[in-house]
Amino acid sequence: MTRKRLLVKRAMEHWRSDSQISIAAMIWFLMMLGFLAALDFLAGGTQLHRTIWLVPPFAATLSILILLPTASIAQPIAVVAGSTLGAFLGSAAALAVHGPWFAVVMAAVTLLILSALRIYHPPGVALSMYPLLLHSGTMFPLGVVLPFTLVAVCSAAVLSRVVKSWPRYPRPLKLSWPGTEHGKSV
Repeated sequence: MTRKRLLVKRAMEHWRSDSQISIAAMIWFLMMLGFLAALDFLAGGTQLHRTIWLVPPFAATLSILILLPTASIAQPIAVVAGSTLGAFLGSAAALAVHGPWFAVVMAAVTLLILSALRIYHPPGVALSMYPLLLHSGTMFPLGVVLPFTLVAVCSAAVLSRVVKSWPRYPRPLKLSWPGTEHGKSV
């Protein structure tokens, strides 16, 4: 067998072995977003006076949990605290100001704060802009973002233990000891 055919054969075997997680992950992804869409539909009301459940940063969060489950941006503290804090900062600013320029400034401020606190989650930066652009209401961080992120990380953790081919989530905690290069898993 030629080298090229061998590489193609290995790639196909690898793809087939990962197809279960792709199907399970896609079903989870669609169910999570479908549930949010149903909540949006049931919320009714006018755009300015209703709770908005289906927001684009949530799709980004789910994508990160599926594709980068061991990355620092996918860990529960980053997802829950980073997203909720980002939404809180944007909601607090939206009490006084609105508009795209304020959203840009809030994104930069949130990026700095989340990075300094070591809870950086890219959708958290986007969630800080959301209230300044779309009037999501003062309860958006605690009434929408916090419940969504808790359900997302908890369900991803459960699926990582139930679905055999799902990658382990969350990443095991590591303790760093002074004078050592590598942390010790807890």
